[in-house]
Amino acid sequence: MTTPIKPVDRGSAIDRGFQALQRWSIRIIAIALALYLLGWAIGKTWVVWFPICLAILVVSVLAPPAKWLRDRGLSAGISAGVVMAGFLGIIAGLFWVVVPQLINEAPTIARQAAAGIGEIQYWLINGPLHVGERQILAALDSAETWLKNSAVELGTGVVTTLATAVSALFNIVIILMLSFMLLKDGHRFLPFVEHVAGQRVGQHITGALSRMWKTLGGFIQTQGLVAFIDAVLIGIGLIIMDVSLAIPLAVLTFIGGFIPIIGAFISGALAVLVTLVTNSPQDALIVLLIVVGVQQLEGNVLSPMLQGKSMNLHPAVVLLAVAGGGSLFGITGAFLAVPAAASAAALLRYLDEYLDKYEPTSNREDPDGSGGDPATDTSVEGAVQSLEGPQTPSTSV
Repeated sequence: MTTPIKPVDRGSAIDRGFQALQRWSIRIIAIALALYLLGWAIGKTWVVWFPICLAILVVSVLAPPAKWLRDRGLSAGISAGVVMAGFLGIIAGLFWVVVPQLINEAPTIARQAAAGIGEIQYWLINGPLHVGERQILAALDSAETWLKNSAVELGTGVVTTLATAVSALFNIVIILMLSFMLLKDGHRFLPFVEHVAGQRVGQHITGALSRMWKTLGGFIQTQGLVAFIDAVLIGIGLIIMDVSLAIPLAVLTFIGGFIPIIGAFISGALAVLVTLVTNSPQDALIVLLIVVGVQQLEGNVLSPMLQGKSMNLHPAVVLLAVAGGGSLFGITGAFLAVPAAASAAALLRYLDEYLDKYEPTSNREDPDGSGGDPATDTSVEGAVQSLEGPQTPSTSV
């Protein structure tokens, strides 16, 4: 004899639904408030977190060669010192190549810029746009007036610029010192965390941190490779077109490659603008085609092939991360946004994989929700118990 199905009271069902909605709303509000407070705290202490974040990014690139040297028998301190010396040598070499070229070509660029502006003015008047000469003169007068009005601000800004330069130098020293310390002792961090947190909790903390570190290192290394290929291809194109400052523009392209989407656009636009001013509109159009072609190669071939395994983030997530980081923390926020998003995604994937192990059996074997065997039902409570350890059964008298 089958048990008759009891009718469901709609009022009770709606009441339970609103109770669940209330609980989830409180949780969502609490999480949003916590994230807001976390962002506010980071913003207030950004001067402390900025060198730490940059040092972590530097170490994510330099850690593999330092580990290779340690595996060959060198001490941790010597390995870190050798790797840091090589890193500083590369940076000094770039400055040695770029700075003299900037100094030597500055007068030539000034003359070419004056001639280029004249050619652009002639093209605007006699070209297909047929812009009136009075309009051009009015625009030039407005620019001259703006420069005169800004002279006082530029003069008072010298002190601010000097203070910024001193602060930047101080941050560079801190970043280098932190990088050396992390290279020297960073491999001892995870065992220390596991020892302090205990075996059960520590293994999950170290597992999540290892996953995040692997994702971060893979992103920085692959992004550096993609940026290097972009810089080489665009640099070759600029050299062929005989564009002034071809090498500095290629270096800027490499640096901009670490800021997805926005960095490539800014560095490419600057290369086209320099070509327009120093060469001709025809050369600028060719450089524009070169930049667009290289960026298409990056977006459709290099990034999916090289970054697919290391980051696995949707382009919309990348764009929103860059926009949000840039609006909150400026250019540094845009630079650090994607590594932070990739690390957070790695943490969420680890938690998702861990919770999948404790998915209720009734949900897998009884998708229609008709019921399951409570004795074989493994729930999220099991995940919590696995962290807390075995429980001692209580005895009643």
